Amino acid sequence: MSIVSKIKYPIKDEMKLFEKKFKQSLQSKVPLLDRIMHYIIKRKGKQMRPMFVFLTSQLFGEVNDKSYRAASLIELLHTATLVHDDVVDEANLRRGFFSVNALWKNKIAVLVGDFLLSKGLLLSVENKDYDLLKIVSSAVKDMSEGELLQIEKARKLDIEESVYFDIIRKKTAVLISSCCACGASSMNQSEEIIKKLYLFGEKVGIAFQIKDDLFDYTESSFIGKPTGIDIREQKMTLPLIYTLNNVDKKTKNGIINTVKNDHKNVKKVSDLIELVKNTGGLKYASEIMKNYQKEALTILSEFPDSDAKNSLELLVDYVINRKK
Repeated sequence: MSIVSKIKYPIKDEMKLFEKKFKQSLQSKVPLLDRIMHYIIKRKGKQMRPMFVFLTSQLFGEVNDKSYRAASLIELLHTATLVHDDVVDEANLRRGFFSVNALWKNKIAVLVGDFLLSKGLLLSVENKDYDLLKIVSSAVKDMSEGELLQIEKARKLDIEESVYFDIIRKKTAVLISSCCACGASSMNQSEEIIKKLYLFGEKVGIAFQIKDDLFDYTESSFIGKPTGIDIREQKMTLPLIYTLNNVDKKTKNGIINTVKNDHKNVKKVSDLIELVKNTGGLKYASEIMKNYQKEALTILSEFPDSDAKNSLELLVDYVINRKK
């Protein structure tokens, strides 16, 4: 049994039913929209976010209808942000498939993202799930701010570590936080428990993003060498920020020049990757990632033992040990 199958085991029935419910929530009477929704469903990923919703729900008993709505709300929001992100990034591929904007152009992609967001809002309003709506609306605000903060700081290419963490907390971690908070809220847990699980999700989300940062410097199984995609896209990640803060002024200026002006130069990007490795940037980022993992597991240890708790522990480990 694969690690993902082990994680899903306590919620395998819930995940199957969720897929049916989610498919129904995407139906539209507009043929073009229905076609695009069918395409989106067909190319879904691991569905890690619904897994977080159901597993955190199961910490408190049997999953209920509100838990399914919470998972659908999160997945609708997540899918909408991916569609909009591909427009913003001018990306033609998503998980090896053509993006919505590549096939149907930007205008339709933006409208599809809006449709997905409105579906999520209506799902909550129609069922009076105002607690879930508040959690998720706050996440949308934070994600937008995180993206804009990254764009603003990317122009200077010389950001502090604290700003980096602010960006990834808002861009990446907040959605996993929302999954865990929604899972607890759907089971009518106290504000204190909801906040605790929100913090658990935040720790996991930050570790998840640092792992993504590290992929840029580790060998790809497809090409046998580091990808350097983040450098080519002029993104300031934790290993690079650490290196900038631990080299002399001349080397620092050279790094900034490479990222700013020579980010398309394969040799210079490759040299920069080696420099980051040699100055301990990867080791430092790995240690920070493991600290967040430990903090997440410490929060989880406060809850009673259960199959759901075991799966959440496996999921936290999977986040930092995954291969892609």
